[in-house]
Amino acid sequence: MHIASKPNPLTQFGQFMKSFVIIGGGIIGVTTAYTLAKRGYRVTLIERNHYSGMETSFANGGQLSASNAEVWNYWGTILKGMKWIFKKDAPLLINMKPSWHKASWFAQFIAAIPNYEANTIETARMAIQARQHLFSWAEQEGIDFDLKKEGILHIYRDKLGFDHAGEVSKLLAAGGLSRIAVTPHEMRKIEPTLSGNYYGGYYTESDATGDIHKFTHGLSLASEKLGVKIIYDHEVEQINSDGDLVRVLLKDGDHLETLVFDNVVICAGVGSRELAAQLGDRVNVYPVKGYSITVNLNDIVSQQGAPTVSLLDDETKLVTSRLGVDRFRVAGTAEFNGINKDIRADRIKPLVDWVNQCFPKVSTRSVVPWAGLRPMMPNMLPKVGKGTKSNVYYNTGHGHLGWTLSACTAEMIADIIQADKKPITIIGVNSSLRVPSFE
Repeated sequence: MHIASKPNPLTQFGQFMKSFVIIGGGIIGVTTAYTLAKRGYRVTLIERNHYSGMETSFANGGQLSASNAEVWNYWGTILKGMKWIFKKDAPLLINMKPSWHKASWFAQFIAAIPNYEANTIETARMAIQARQHLFSWAEQEGIDFDLKKEGILHIYRDKLGFDHAGEVSKLLAAGGLSRIAVTPHEMRKIEPTLSGNYYGGYYTESDATGDIHKFTHGLSLASEKLGVKIIYDHEVEQINSDGDLVRVLLKDGDHLETLVFDNVVICAGVGSRELAAQLGDRVNVYPVKGYSITVNLNDIVSQQGAPTVSLLDDETKLVTSRLGVDRFRVAGTAEFNGINKDIRADRIKPLVDWVNQCFPKVSTRSVVPWAGLRPMMPNMLPKVGKGTKSNVYYNTGHGHLGWTLSACTAEMIADIIQADKKPITIIGVNSSLRVPSFE
């Protein structure tokens, strides 16, 4: 790898082509790479795993859920958290060991409570825009990701939760999303396999589900066809920018090498905070662990007894998606415990118990547990925009709505970059224009 010592002849329609490196090959990094490549930029994506979408984008709840756009910054969340603080199987669990990162994050979380309504409306708006792009990309690129457009049914076990959902629906409507209140009888018609007693529900017909890992992998292949260079199995050890060039120190086993680019987009999930600090920025992402189980539907009775419509149980904070014929995904919980990917049996058990209670015909003999770290900003909005240095950009911190918002924020950061990086017209050959190339 080296910096070219002669002018790079790569031009398109007389424009000087800037190089971009994207750090992180999850759903956010891959959608960003794809979008920039479609707009004609030279893109390299660096991912530390052997494939794209192997961490937080591997086994999430599967929902493309504009109806789940409500941010968590309201006092009800604080009260529930206090109630659950010593309950190991609670939907929200906080490790009480103090740390400056955790304390600063929660302080900013509380400070964002006055913006609860505005941020919920904005999140709903972004989610609606995102799915339009995502569905279009999947169709254009022929990506099969077990897409189901059967809607999402939010279920409530008491009047308090149902009434709060009514207020949330007003905010979602302000963001452009329509969802309808349904009675327990109507809930059964929407999803006949659901067991239990419920006060009521809200149904969003326009929402959908699918396999995030399949989509991320498929879009990474499409990105490579557009010219994106993907470097797998390399860890970013260090990164810096002088405002003109970005230098990335990569580690592959015991081997170190430095690559140089014009610009960088940080899409590194929970690793974004550390990379941002190296670049002179503060991006206060906190790792909020979520768990999921994939129930293998290995018999006809289980396949017929599992839901087709996606669900969100407000009391347990669990979401579901049906992935093809023979898989049922259940995910949820929020655990504030730092960078910790341990899969705890006492956190998995409530998910299995929930399936047994709500869908008794589904066999849970074959269950695959998983845990991932959601990168959450304190105000629950993703960080999309420029850094302090003129060639540093961020698209990160999407929290529990990474897949739902990914296509929108990819277009947003591409718009910002395109407005910022006005093309330079090359007249003849100018030896002063030198672009990093890599061999």
